[in-house]
Amino acid sequence: MLNLKNVTYHPTATPTPIIENITLTLPPQTLGLIVGTSGSGKTTLLEILAGLAQKTSGEIHWGKEELTSKELQELSGIVFQFPERHFCGGNILEELRLGHPELSAIRVKDALTEVGLEHLSYETPPHALSGGQQRRLSLAVQLIRQPNILLLDEPTAGLDWLMKEQLVKLLSKLKQHWTLLVVTHDASDLVDIADNCWRIENGKIESVNPDVFQVDKKINIPLVL
Repeated sequence: MLNLKNVTYHPTATPTPIIENITLTLPPQTLGLIVGTSGSGKTTLLEILAGLAQKTSGEIHWGKEELTSKELQELSGIVFQFPERHFCGGNILEELRLGHPELSAIRVKDALTEVGLEHLSYETPPHALSGGQQRRLSLAVQLIRQPNILLLDEPTAGLDWLMKEQLVKLLSKLKQHWTLLVVTHDASDLVDIADNCWRIENGKIESVNPDVFQVDKKINIPLVL
């Protein structure tokens, strides 16, 4: 279980904290959804949870154990927005084995099966995949590390409606085995599969009922109840 208590990030160069007194709990094998506009602090929060940024104050626990940034790097797997822009491998196998040259064929197959790409040739270049397949591959890259929690930044950004639908179904399946925390500016694609929802604004967070993010599908405008 992930627990944050009064987590604040206030770089000396900024007059006010980027995130302030963030407290939340995310049970295992659930999907948590944090919704906020650009600049609200949601990506910064993910970077702290991934151990890529150092919180100024507060506590982060997995279960009863308080974690350092280094431990968070080992615990978490993060998929940034538009992850396909960061592919470096010449083919699928190389992409999965980057940093893991000893990776077994079984681990590779299991990771690809988990995201529904087991039918593809390992020799396929990542950039030859469709947009939806590239997002799935980026998930496999992190899942192969066996993280305790998977962090996703705007996972449906830039995808057409069909690819979004397929990715949402995949995330719904993944949460049966993994703990997921997703940040987004648009809750409409993911609210139906979220177990916990929060709204973040000006670096401050509040728990909200998923009904707050109900969407009129015809006009695609969030209805705040």
